[in-house]
Amino acid sequence: MSPNEWLRVVPDAAELARAACAEIRARAQAAIAARGVFHLALAGGSTPRATYEELARRTSPAEVEAWQVWFGDERCVPREHPDSNHGMAERAWLHRLRPEQVERMRGEAPPAAEAARYEARLVERIGPNPTLDMVLLGLGADGHTASLFPGTPALTAPGWVTVGHAPKAPTNRLTLTLLALSQARLLCFLVSGADKALALKRALDPAERRSGLARTPAALVTPNVAGELLWLVDQAAAPSEPG
Repeated sequence: MSPNEWLRVVPDAAELARAACAEIRARAQAAIAARGVFHLALAGGSTPRATYEELARRTSPAEVEAWQVWFGDERCVPREHPDSNHGMAERAWLHRLRPEQVERMRGEAPPAAEAARYEARLVERIGPNPTLDMVLLGLGADGHTASLFPGTPALTAPGWVTVGHAPKAPTNRLTLTLLALSQARLLCFLVSGADKALALKRALDPAERRSGLARTPAALVTPNVAGELLWLVDQAAAPSEPG
């Protein structure tokens, strides 16, 4: 592991949600003190959902007043669809925020046009090289993260937002690019469950990272020199020999 990367193992999924919530709140406090705003990108899936529920329980309106929420990826479905990442996050937590604090990826819009719109919004709100304060990422059993799937063109897409393609429905996705992820101040993977153990082992394997193979997109996620990478995992997913 590089000096700006570390692995933290917690006992179970419940503790993972609590630890992630605490990390988000601490990073928010630091970002607001330094820059007056906290830009947080959310992930989809069941593991992040528990974190959002924890945020709903533990944060007050005053605490999140200067938070700005983005999304790392979205399925190309309407927000009311059960597969919508935004819909899940809204039910778990975002309904407590003001609408203008949430920058939704519009899954119901034409994908290429929405990718361009969302990229423009990032640049408009953050800057020409948009640096998110913290990006939450999940890990699929196939090694994908966000909607960067093995062997797909999204892995080499330029710019900040692109259209991804999943191997199962809903196939079309919107996703931040590897370039956009590399700009973040903190990339935080949330990994839970024994079914993710092999993918995590591959993602942490130095040989896998050096090879640049697209079979494990999570292994290609690297922060720039000023960024940090945190793997927050529960015991069921943890490698037998961390490092």
